[in-house]
Amino acid sequence: MSTKVEAAEASVTLKQLIGPLLAVIVGMIMVILDSTVVNVALPRLVEDFQSTVSTLQWSVTGYTLALSAVIPLAGWMTDRFGAKRIFLITIGMFTLGSVLCSMAQTPEQLILFRVIQGLGGGMVAPIGMAMIFKLAPPGKVGSIMGMLGVPMLLAPAFGPILAGYLIEYVSWHWIFLINLPIGIIAILVGIRFLPDVERKSVPMLDIAGMILAPIAFAMLAYGVNEGGTSWSSGKTLTGLIVGGTALIVFIFVELRKQQPLLELRVFGSSDFTRGIVIAWIMQIALFGAILLIPLYLQQVKHYGALETGFILLPQALASAIFMPIGGRLFDKIGARPLAITGLAIITTALFMLSQISMNTGLPYIMTALSMMGAGMGMSMMAINTHVLAAAPRHLVSRVTPLTTAAQQVMVSFAVAGLTGYLSSHIADNLAKSGDPASASVAAFGATFQLAACIAFVGLLLGFILRKPKPRPDDTAGRETEKPNPAMMAGH
Repeated sequence: MSTKVEAAEASVTLKQLIGPLLAVIVGMIMVILDSTVVNVALPRLVEDFQSTVSTLQWSVTGYTLALSAVIPLAGWMTDRFGAKRIFLITIGMFTLGSVLCSMAQTPEQLILFRVIQGLGGGMVAPIGMAMIFKLAPPGKVGSIMGMLGVPMLLAPAFGPILAGYLIEYVSWHWIFLINLPIGIIAILVGIRFLPDVERKSVPMLDIAGMILAPIAFAMLAYGVNEGGTSWSSGKTLTGLIVGGTALIVFIFVELRKQQPLLELRVFGSSDFTRGIVIAWIMQIALFGAILLIPLYLQQVKHYGALETGFILLPQALASAIFMPIGGRLFDKIGARPLAITGLAIITTALFMLSQISMNTGLPYIMTALSMMGAGMGMSMMAINTHVLAAAPRHLVSRVTPLTTAAQQVMVSFAVAGLTGYLSSHIADNLAKSGDPASASVAAFGATFQLAACIAFVGLLLGFILRKPKPRPDDTAGRETEKPNPAMMAGH
């Protein structure tokens, strides 16, 4: 099998990579897009199902929890059954879940079908990123990963536009049903172009890890989500205590196993650890703010869902422009200058948003959004690629599930923490002023300021990034995989 892997990797050119890259991008766009559209659709869903926001919020939370729970299985599943096969199965499962969501008749059915979506969609990003990273030609890994990162930034921005249009002019059912043709295209392109070279001989599944990891990630996400309402409630404490305990036991168990479910030993690389900590901080600041901006536009400025989507468009365009630029620069100068520059732009943009008032005009807001998109495009994929490059090459397929699962937890922290901070400030300001509009504006400003401070911490940490050093255990990895300078591209 290793001979086939070497031959396949050696024969891959930039032209031949277009097919696999297209298959992965289509799949990732579908999954990431669906992570954003339901937020815009919630008011209509509450109305049509004659339910409450607190009930239908679980259609979002259940999806996130399912993503968090299934991601740790991605590494073992791809090693055991092959990346191509599992990638296509997960795309199919996500597509099936989407069709079921469009047919839901009750809130409970919608929540259940969203969980099915999450179970399928959770593995798409880590498997796709690992496949493309391994196939990338030497010296071009930054550019290729930059192309792969475009849907990661475009989909969240275009999601509200698509959802707003479908909700206002068609039907909420189509925000799910539209995934059917996209999923079919992704499967057909994947069958045709994805190389079937990843299957390996692996030991028995890490049962303890398989049980503990979903409990840890799901319960932590649940606890933080409930913390958005009250950090002292029984549900919050139960989620954090159970999740935290499971996480500690999980770490202890995994470090003792020769073939763990998630490869935690990679944290032994200081370069990897520095990179992933900066990535976590950036994700908390960015994704928390990305959630708050549509809320501000709709609740304070009273724009409709479709209008809000178009206002967010400059952020998407800036991301699309600067992501490939960041990828090419990564191959030449490495991650540190890009991380520092990108986080500086993001910090400035968030600070600008913290100065908003009732009279703040759209040009000011859209300028800040454009800057956020530029900073994201410049730094996000550079940092992610740095993290992969800092890990031993033979562990890449196990590192992407680790980083993706951790990202879901960080996003949960960001969403729950910043929304809780926003809610408490609105209540405090309202008690002082008695004016709901001014109380909301002041609370949003304070929350954006907190996000700016978090991003600034990431900016300072960007100065400690350095070129990854060759790992001694890479030698062992190259006994079964072809040496590839792409691992150290740009360094």
